[in-house]
Amino acid sequence: MSLPTADVSVRLAWADDATAIGALQVRAWRELYADLLPADVLADLPAEAFTAQWHQSISRPKEARQRVLVALERATVRGFAATTPATDDDAHPATDGELVEFVVDLGQRGAGHGSRLLHAVADTMRQDGFTRGTCWLPATNDEFRGFLGGQGWDADGAHRELDLYGDGSVVVKQVRLHTDLSEQPASE
Repeated sequence: MSLPTADVSVRLAWADDATAIGALQVRAWRELYADLLPADVLADLPAEAFTAQWHQSISRPKEARQRVLVALERATVRGFAATTPATDDDAHPATDGELVEFVVDLGQRGAGHGSRLLHAVADTMRQDGFTRGTCWLPATNDEFRGFLGGQGWDADGAHRELDLYGDGSVVVKQVRLHTDLSEQPASE
């Protein structure tokens, strides 16, 4: 007798996924950025605006290699990621891809959605011709940094500060991680 397995997958997002992605982003940001952003900003995150932006990004991307992927359990979005050609001054847009957003539903962590999603991100970037992947994350996000590090992403020495309001009242320090996408992982 075999045990049932979960119906899980990762695929490119459809425009109809935008509402679930926007809602998930709001929930995740409220938790993940609670120590970085003022409470009133987090309370007023505009889910409708996020949904509209995701719909636009999915249905009419600005660049052919701009992708949004979703991690699913049955038909429920459990996580999402967005990739694009890297835009840093030291990046090579033809070969450097950037993971610009990566969110897994906080209540679904540990179920494998993040690992599946990150592997799909790497495969998608590789198929788009990128040989290096980069990702900026808050310097204080040790959990995400540890997760990425366990998947072969390492700090490359780059760092930056984002002045969210332009007046120095809210500054987010970030570090950049990178990974080599030029080699296909060994088959199991």
